[in-house]
Amino acid sequence: MQNLFSSIGFTPDVTVFGTALNDWIMALVCGLFTFCMLLLIRRQIEQRTKKFAGAQLPNGVRFALTLARRTRLAPLLAASLTVGSKYLDLSTRAEHFANGIIIILVAYQCGIWASVSVRLYLEDSAAHPANRSTQTLITIVRFIANILIWSTVLLLALDNLGIQVKALLAGLGISGIAVALAVQSILGDLLASVSIALDKPFEVGDALTLDNGYTGTVEAIGIKSTRLRSVSGEQIVIANAELVKIRIRNYGRIDQRRSVHRFSVLYSTAPELLETAPSMLRTAVATCGDAIFERAHVVANGVNGFELELAFVVVGADYNKYLDVQQKVLVAVAAEFAQSGIVYASTVPR
Repeated sequence: MQNLFSSIGFTPDVTVFGTALNDWIMALVCGLFTFCMLLLIRRQIEQRTKKFAGAQLPNGVRFALTLARRTRLAPLLAASLTVGSKYLDLSTRAEHFANGIIIILVAYQCGIWASVSVRLYLEDSAAHPANRSTQTLITIVRFIANILIWSTVLLLALDNLGIQVKALLAGLGISGIAVALAVQSILGDLLASVSIALDKPFEVGDALTLDNGYTGTVEAIGIKSTRLRSVSGEQIVIANAELVKIRIRNYGRIDQRRSVHRFSVLYSTAPELLETAPSMLRTAVATCGDAIFERAHVVANGVNGFELELAFVVVGADYNKYLDVQQKVLVAVAAEFAQSGIVYASTVPR
């Protein structure tokens, strides 16, 4: 190798930073060759992964292909520097600096891989129908995981740059208490969002009525706030910490709606008609296929007439359907009473 350098005019005795020039050239050539080969391999992997785009692959294969696509130039540079440095006789300080750069580059790529791994795992969890309600928890977990991953990468980088991480962590621990006190409302909302995600008092799409008077459908559950869409169309934003402190009526989880009605008929109604009135109410409910009869009785003597009470159930959470069925029942009751000659009494006191 020295004869080759001598033949092209390089003198082996020339040194740069205490290392022979031919060693620098050899390190550069080997480093560039390694980098080009790794770059070519990465490009080949990217081209092959494009062929599987949209295909149903096993989770392990899809995971490996995604990590390969997310491989940056950082690990390629780190590997090239490692190979090139083997041909150099560096000083202790220079070698420590080179090793630090290599570790930082590798840590950066590992941070990307870890972040992608967490995202893929959480996306697989959210893809199952039974787990779609955990979207908020997934967002929170991903947010916290990314903070932990990149904090670790940052601390590793600082440590390799010669910064005293232990002293820095001690200082951050003391200042962290002050910061926590300053942003305790934000932390309260964050913890409340975790509570909502775990306890699941409501989900996206549920219709809610809150104790503070707000009514709307849940559009999104965020880390700090929950957004509702009111009946009149505007968006209502409520802090999560406030939501966990108030009573909530969740109409999105209604399996059935019960409807109870009272009818007043004249005191002049014949006893035999009054006795058959509950059966008429049952018949009126039966004519509406979506209503389930519960009970019908003469329950009281009202101000202007006998009081009859009817209770029936409408299956399902759809409020419009409930109103339609209720209307059909009330119209059917009026038809039954009109056919039998029963007259409604006034509900206004005389």
